[in-house]
Amino acid sequence: MSFFISEALADTAAKPPMTADWSFFVMMAGLFVLMYFMIIRPQRKRQKELDALMSALAKGDEVVLTSGLLGKISKIEGEYIVINTGNNIELKFQKQAVHAVLPKGTIKAIDGDK
Repeated sequence: MSFFISEALADTAAKPPMTADWSFFVMMAGLFVLMYFMIIRPQRKRQKELDALMSALAKGDEVVLTSGLLGKISKIEGEYIVINTGNNIELKFQKQAVHAVLPKGTIKAIDGDK
């Protein structure tokens, strides 16, 4: 039995060298770059487009809101817009609710189909 113990104590194999410590950091940097180009950059681009859209809103623009409502802007009051939806019905929304600005005459063309 004693020869098993001495063998166990004698087994002082060298530890494997610490390889690829830097590879973890390279992999994390690569993951960050991938996330930047796939998630962060497109979101920033979309946010800039929305900011430009909101700052360019003017009285008389025909817009569609995120709820699907179509209307013409009758007033702009700071961060709010007043939308005329027809029959002298005016509704107040936040500018952030605007999804897109439509070409002039879109609402008239839609109403003309009825």
